[in-house]
Amino acid sequence: MILADKIMENRKKNGWSQEELADKLGVSRQSVSKWEGAQAMPDMKKILQMSELFGVSTDYLLKDEMTEAAGTAVAETVEFEPEEEVPVRVSLEEASRFLAYNEKAAGIVSTGVMLCIFSPVVMLLLMGLAEMGKIPMSPHTATMLGIIILLVMVALGVGLFILTGMKGKPFEYLEKQKIDTDYGVDGMVKERQSKYAPTHTKLLIIGVSLCILSSVPLFVTLLGGRSRVAEGGEASDGWVVFGVALLLCLVALGVKFLVLTGMKQGGFQKLLEEGDYTRLNKKASKWDGIYWGIVLAIYLGWSFVSMRWDFTWIVWPIGGVLFAAYKEVMKIVVSSKGK
Repeated sequence: MILADKIMENRKKNGWSQEELADKLGVSRQSVSKWEGAQAMPDMKKILQMSELFGVSTDYLLKDEMTEAAGTAVAETVEFEPEEEVPVRVSLEEASRFLAYNEKAAGIVSTGVMLCIFSPVVMLLLMGLAEMGKIPMSPHTATMLGIIILLVMVALGVGLFILTGMKGKPFEYLEKQKIDTDYGVDGMVKERQSKYAPTHTKLLIIGVSLCILSSVPLFVTLLGGRSRVAEGGEASDGWVVFGVALLLCLVALGVKFLVLTGMKQGGFQKLLEEGDYTRLNKKASKWDGIYWGIVLAIYLGWSFVSMRWDFTWIVWPIGGVLFAAYKEVMKIVVSSKGK
């Protein structure tokens, strides 16, 4: 009987579920499941804990040929250096499934991000048209209607995030756990990554360029307003609102390209444990989702309070710059804890 069978047999003999045994050992249920499925080996510290819990010796647990009768005496406590958890094996079929999912997820998530950034545009256009008297409603009514549309678009974007996250549950371990790939996986992934590299570069250039050029429409409308004032006319805030709306459209499109290609490239890096998904970075990425949730909350909160949608978009580039610093700090923290 192998270790996997002995763990399962003794767990059931004590009437414990995998989750209950995991709680007693201070590990996750998935770890116990992998031990019982012979997909991973517990370290010596956990084996010592199990020998005490089950009332058997460590020899009985570790030696395949040893029976329970011969191993009922609990071994004396010995100090062992804890071993690292065995990496999860990733087959060629599993890697191909993940890359197919990741490609679809990149399109969905990038669209969700675009919707969140684009969400104020309809409100701004309605406000501008109402201000210029082009639609039969007051600026206040136009603003309220625009806010409703904004919230619907944000809800759709968040819904896309949640849907994609649920479908990606089976692949979460790629972001959190160490992996070992079967023969042929690395070669397949590197080949796909190499083919995608030119597209990745193009999308990065287009995305960054759109974000940089997004301010041009606003400057044009501001200059046009000043020119009309200089000629004795009246400046209209409506045109400035249109400039802000176009600015947000360009930013939304640029960020979509950046997120799209970033996720696709990230899929290759997850399987190769490169870039943001090295074993150290996996430990440091635990709070990334919370970070970007805070950035989104700051953007929407500041925008609603100030109603300066022409200015608050700057939260996103600032958040991106600070994210790089945040990642470095997290790496230092994780490294110091590992020593």
